Order: sequence, then C-alpha cells, then structure tokens
Amino acid sequence: MAFPDSFIEELLARNDISDVVSSYVQLSRKGGNLFGLCPFHNEKTPSFSVSPDKQIYHCFGCGKGGGVINFIMEIENLSYPDAVRFLANRVGLAVPEDDRGEAGQLRRRILSLNKEAARFYNSLLREEAGKTARAYLEKRRITPHTATRFGLGAAPNEWDALIKAMKKRGYDEYELVQAGLAVKNAKGSVYDKFRDRLIFPVISVSGEVLGFGGRTLSDAEPKYLNSPETIAFSKRRTLYGINLAKNTKRENFILCEGNIDVVTLHQAGFDNAVASMGTSLTTDQTRLISRYTKEIIICYDNDPAGIKATDRALEILKNSEFSVKVLKLPDRVVDGEKKKIDADDFIKLYGPAAFERLINGSENHIEYKLMNLQSKYDLSSPEEKVEFLKAAGEMIARLSSPVEREVYGGRAAQAAGISPEAMAQEIAKSRSRQTKKQKQEMERAETRPEMAAQPREKSLRYKNVRSATAEEGVIRLLLLDPSLIPKCELKADEFSSEFLGKLYSVITERFKNGRSIEISALAADIGEEEMSQLVHIAQKPESLADSLHTLEDYTRVIHTEKLKNSADLLALMNRYKETKGMEDKNSGKKG
Repeated sequence: MAFPDSFIEELLARNDISDVVSSYVQLSRKGGNLFGLCPFHNEKTPSFSVSPDKQIYHCFGCGKGGGVINFIMEIENLSYPDAVRFLANRVGLAVPEDDRGEAGQLRRRILSLNKEAARFYNSLLREEAGKTARAYLEKRRITPHTATRFGLGAAPNEWDALIKAMKKRGYDEYELVQAGLAVKNAKGSVYDKFRDRLIFPVISVSGEVLGFGGRTLSDAEPKYLNSPETIAFSKRRTLYGINLAKNTKRENFILCEGNIDVVTLHQAGFDNAVASMGTSLTTDQTRLISRYTKEIIICYDNDPAGIKATDRALEILKNSEFSVKVLKLPDRVVDGEKKKIDADDFIKLYGPAAFERLINGSENHIEYKLMNLQSKYDLSSPEEKVEFLKAAGEMIARLSSPVEREVYGGRAAQAAGISPEAMAQEIAKSRSRQTKKQKQEMERAETRPEMAAQPREKSLRYKNVRSATAEEGVIRLLLLDPSLIPKCELKADEFSSEFLGKLYSVITERFKNGRSIEISALAADIGEEEMSQLVHIAQKPESLADSLHTLEDYTRVIHTEKLKNSADLLALMNRYKETKGMEDKNSGKKG
C-alpha cells in the first residue's frame, strides 16, 4: 500500500537507524560512522557501516545497503508494508491503513490461519483422531508435556478435515491454498495437504506460526513433508525450534538434521537444539543463529547424506565469526554389524549424560575435516599416502593462523608416519601456490576496470560502463544537491542503464511533487538490490565545489556515448546493406 509521505517522514524521524540496527548488531564508532559484523553474511572483520548522518547502512563485504525500512525488510524477512508496520509498532505510531487486498494483508491473514490450524491439529492429538499419532509419540518416548511445549498435533487420515474446520472459522479455500495447508489439483478440487501425519508447527522467534512439518504415520511417501514456500514461510530463513532455543542458557546451538531430533534433545535438557527445514544450512539461517550465539555444534546423521550436509554446512561457516564443532555420532554394533544412529537414537540408547560427554569431546571443524579426509585414503599404500599428504597440505595451507597450520600439519604428519618438518614444507608449497593464484586473480581483476565498475547484481549490469559511470554521477549529485534537479535537462530514456534511468525518474518525480528524496524514503519505489546499488553509488566521493559544471560534464558524456552508439548502429546497418547488396548482385550473376 502507499503510505502518506507525512507518515513515512515521521516514521523515519522516530526510528533512528543507529538505534534500530544496534538492536541486531553490536556497533562501534569509527570516525563519523558506526561499524559492526554484517548480519547479512558471515565475516570475521567488521565491514558493515551505519551512517547516522545519512540514515543509511552499507556493507562493503556483501554490498547490501539501504535505509532503516530496507534493514527491517531484509533482517526480519518482511515486505515493505509489513516492515513499515514493524517500525511503527516499535515507536507506538498509528499506521494509516486501507482495505485494499495487498500482500501484507494476505500475509497477516495467513499467519492467523496458521495459528488456527496449529490449534486444530493440537486439539486432535488428544482426541480419537489422534490415536495413531499418540502411539507414535509413545514409541519415540516423547512425553505429553514435551508435545504440548512444541505444539505438536495430528492430521487425521481424511481429505478435507482441516478445510472444513477452517471454513467454519471464516477462512476460504483460496487462503488455505495460499497458506500451503491445502492443495488444488488439475481438476480444481481442493484437499488437505497434511493427512495422517504427526504435525510440527514451525514457529518464529516472535511466536508466529509460519508453516508446518509433517511426519507420516503410515507407509506414505514422502516420510517427511513440509509446507511449501509461502508469503509467510521461507525454509531457508527459519529453523525448527528457534522459538525455544533462543531462550537457552547454554553458550551454543546444536544444529540437527530433523524435527524429532530437536524435540528429543529439548526433552533431554538440550534446549539449544534447532534444525533446518529439509534443506542444508543456509546463510540466512546462520544470520538468524548469530543473533543468539557465536558457537555452533553440528550434529547431523552419520550416514552419507549427513556427512555431505555437514561438509556443506562447514563450507558456509568457514569464513564466519562462528566457532564451529562437529559432533560425530558413533555407530551402534548389533550382532557384529555396524548401524548408523541419529541424535534421537543416541539419547534413547545411552542417555543425556553420555550425549553431554559426546558434546564436550566434539571435534572442531578442522579436526573433523582432517579425519574425514584421512578416512578416504589407505595410508598403508605409499601412493595413497602421498595423495593424502598433498590433499591435507592443500587444506591446511588455507588456514590463516600459523599456529593452526603447525598443529594440524603435525597431526597429518603423525597420521601418515612422516616428519612434521616434511609436512611443513608441503604446506608451505601449497600456501605459496594459493597465494600466487590469489595475486594473479587480483591482478586480472585490476586490469579489468569495467568489471570493477559493474553492479554486483547481474540483473543491474551496465551495457555502457562509461555512460553509466556518468549516470551514477548525475544521481549522486542530485541526491547531494537537490537544487540541481530543475537545472538538469536529461531525460530518463537518455540513460544507457535502465536501472539508473529508473532512479533518475523516481528522484526527479518525487522532487517535482514536493516529496522527500532522502535515500531512506525511497524504499517504496525501488527493489532491495536496486537500493543496495543506490547506496553503493551514494557512498562514492563527489565534490560539490562546482556542482553545476560537474553536472554539465556528466551530461555531455551521456549524450556523447548515446550519439556514439547511434553512429555505431548506423554504420553496422550500412555495412549489412552493402554486404547484402553484394550477395544479391553475385547471386544475380550466377543466375
């Protein structure tokens, strides 16, 4: 919806960006700006900047940027209207609402529907319809108290039980389908998505029911079923159990593979357990975890799929601020045969105390990687031993700490039965090769200034870098000195970049209509990637000493490049005509 400008101006005035961001990120002052670790990507050195003067943020690492509304949209996964409402609620400001059916209203309606559905499923767990689900919980030794704490429920083995119940509460089939609670088939029939399943509501840190997970109570496939992506639910942005784990007194989070693992661990006293929703760990999920802890213990299943998921998680976390450990679950030996077990199995077999000891003895991620690498080679074979040492050398050479390189180099040497000195030489060679390669890549990048001038987002890439550089300068000047806007004779269609032309239109139109052209006020008019690039443009140095003359210079470059491109196109067309004429002439001769 379009909020009144006066309301947005008051909203921005009351929500100082420094105050809002500091509730998510620890900031420290450096000069006129505030810096901290970026909440949008993993980093160890602060590259996230907040400008109290300009009321914008910008990350020099990942490139994200914008005003306070954009920040809330990104970090809370909200639409523009919902981010505005979020900030309004923060400062007790009444929101001028309208009754139009936009995305924000649908999202609120779906969240309300999800809450009602969770109550419905939970109530059935205690009734005859939930008998199979209760039997399954008893089999898994999950107590009624734990089931209540997680809001577990039962979906009956019926085609439309939920649909009927929700219709009585005032919801329609369209809303049920949009919420991912019902499915519409090719013939137009609508039926419940979750049937004959144990239900796990997925609850946000603020207590909203975002979606659901369902475990089959029969032989139906798939065994586990999650809500689809909806306007309220994104699997990559949330974690199962985060609503409870956020309150843990423990210093870390245990990252599990499944919902049952989380429930069992919480019941056993490990209230710091969370799980991803049927996907590998994502960067968005690590940002969510970083609000509460900087230490992660990965506890995925010890089968090929779990090992692969662990490796992917370690790749995402390798350059992050997190301290990472890997808990390797032991195999269970039954009748001389090794069987894989998960966290739920381990707790039931050996108890919470044994799991606590396992956590305390868990390997850090470097140890885990080295042991995992070692398991791939037969070290009794001279050829495979050499291959192992080369691979280990490559891996250890990437470690930034000389102490870590020495320690883990020594362990690799011990495993292979060679001297630490020989291993150190192998690591030094690998590190030298890696450094040389990085230097060459940097030199190649430096010799391609056109690439350096391009936006990060591929959809915003410039066709004519020289013209776009001047167009960026125009945008920057107009933002810094709005009095130049009436003096600028450019038209949006003269811009070589469609994106920069759009920015120019937004800024000039807002100015003509007496509306704010502060960057933080433009969030309603441009997308998130566009806003990040705008902030990047605004951060570049620009002198206002002779701003009108500079504007004229930029305009001249834009016109020159446009004429040059037109001339090139005309020349190309003429060459085509000449070639075509020659071909027709030759063809006539042959005839």
